[in-house]
Amino acid sequence: MDSKKPFGQDTSRAPVSQRTSRAVEQDDKVLGNLVKVVIDDMEIKVPLGTTLLEAARKLNIKIPTLCQHDDLCLAGVCRVCVVEVEGQRTLQASCSYPVFNPMKVWTYSPKVRRARRNIIQLLLRNHYGECYSCARNNNCELQSLAKEYGVTTYKFGHIDKSRYDKDQSSYSVERDMNKCVLCRRCVRTCIDLQEVGVLEAAHRGSSTKIETYQDRPLNEVVCINCGQCINRCPTGALKAKDPAQDVWDAIDDPTKHVIIQTAPSPRAAIGEAFGLPAGTSVTKKLNTALKRMGFDKVFDTNFTADLTIVEEGTELLLRLKKALVEKDKSVALPQFTSCSPGWVKFIEHFYPEKLNHVSSAKSPQQMFGAIVKTWYAKKHKIDAKNIVSVSLMPCSAKKFECERPEMNDSGFKDVDYALTTRELAGMIKECGIDLPKLPESDFDDPLGIGTGAALIFGATGGVMEAAIRTAYELVTGQEVPFDKLRIIPVRGMEGIRKAELPIKKAKDEWKFLEGATLKVMVGHGTANAKKIMDLLCEGKLSDYHFVEIMACPGGCLGGGGQPIPTSPEIREARAKAIYAEEESLSIRKSHENPIVKTIYKEFLTEGPCGHLSHKLLHTSYTPRGKWIGKLKKK
Repeated sequence: MDSKKPFGQDTSRAPVSQRTSRAVEQDDKVLGNLVKVVIDDMEIKVPLGTTLLEAARKLNIKIPTLCQHDDLCLAGVCRVCVVEVEGQRTLQASCSYPVFNPMKVWTYSPKVRRARRNIIQLLLRNHYGECYSCARNNNCELQSLAKEYGVTTYKFGHIDKSRYDKDQSSYSVERDMNKCVLCRRCVRTCIDLQEVGVLEAAHRGSSTKIETYQDRPLNEVVCINCGQCINRCPTGALKAKDPAQDVWDAIDDPTKHVIIQTAPSPRAAIGEAFGLPAGTSVTKKLNTALKRMGFDKVFDTNFTADLTIVEEGTELLLRLKKALVEKDKSVALPQFTSCSPGWVKFIEHFYPEKLNHVSSAKSPQQMFGAIVKTWYAKKHKIDAKNIVSVSLMPCSAKKFECERPEMNDSGFKDVDYALTTRELAGMIKECGIDLPKLPESDFDDPLGIGTGAALIFGATGGVMEAAIRTAYELVTGQEVPFDKLRIIPVRGMEGIRKAELPIKKAKDEWKFLEGATLKVMVGHGTANAKKIMDLLCEGKLSDYHFVEIMACPGGCLGGGGQPIPTSPEIREARAKAIYAEEESLSIRKSHENPIVKTIYKEFLTEGPCGHLSHKLLHTSYTPRGKWIGKLKKK
């Protein structure tokens, strides 16, 4: 092989007369675009262009990596994954070296082992911080590599003082560049995976540093607080802002009534922090743990996910009525979901002129806080000022959402503290509780009932599926025409999904929808949100009615606060856990939740989108319409 040729150069398509005898001979070996590779004396045939790292993994050969991540594009900057390729003068980065010729490779030769150890020691030289007090202690990829390669001394020295100030300006994300190893995972996550572009590698050589625009603090740039950078950072350079001590202080205060709501995605993932396989749901064991920790009440966020569907679905039908019956051209369609605070912040930064398309409904987290500090407080004769409302969320952006000035319509802060899955796992371990071995217990009354529709909020497409189940039945009087209520077209991990649902017959109030076709769209990850918003700006979504967008890949189950690591396979496993648990529930439609019905009967007596529900459960006022169901009557 001519090492001076560019990697990946393909001469096999040139006419035979123009090729060398060596190239002709090569055709016999690259048959059907499969190339023979011998790695550590084991032979495998792989498709042309497969990287050496991928080929090694097919043979169950472990090659260490640091900058490589399955969600991200290739970088090849850390060099930890170097291997020895026969005929090559230097070692090659296996994560970015493509197989385009038959070759022999060694992954643990003396030369490779020495090089990797030196690379790890060079990384450690500039990595300042105490491992014992680091949030990533025992879950740090650099720490693990140092242990695996027997690095017990600083061969190239070690900096003994902090070079950079910590950035703690954000409500959600903290940055400590003293621990950064310049792998650029955060940069690729922010630019390529999410298409936000907050972070970039600035300067050159030994002065290289990961910075924001003009090195400003995070609260002064367009960060959407999604936390995806945290989930891909291999060290402790990025972490979520942890309110655990504040929560402990509240629990220990006898004058405070501390409640916690738990979302479905953390319940499908927190077991990973205790050694359970990805996709192991521990909902009822988690209830037991929380009660032992000292929370006064343990409630289910699914209750207000159902409430969200009722409010958001009503808003959609009222928009359709205004647009189609009253011919009001000011009505913004399609309507976008508003459950994901990262997505809401994305559209505020990049498409502010399209904010009227976003539902005014608060997220389930915030609706829960508002109900707890009004209806629940009054019903149980508790002074709302003494209620501390805590949430368990998969998302670091929820921390920012808690602090938004409009999230206090009850007269108090709706939600006081948002804990990520990782943070609550740490609190449980601090109590010496072995989560997998706990007995099961139910949620507490009265806010412990949720439906299957609410449960699947955790997966991308889940909000849409829940909304369709309710809206279709309220308009037609019939269940959605899908086997076991599984609306398959909106499920899955494709970046953007579309579905159409004909309305063949409608009830009298919604007769104007009879014969119409409901057109919906689902997107996850803000890179896909950008594609959808560009279609909207180009006028190509004018015939769509409802669009769900979640800021994180995979939806909430891939949130920035979930256990590390995350990967496509792990997200799939978590989704399967959520869907499996959903089908075991007896109530699977949001409008059939008995507590939701009680709320409208006793408290929100004007019904969904009424004056009080708009004050507490929405962020802006829109004209209310007649309630489309029978919740108020029941």
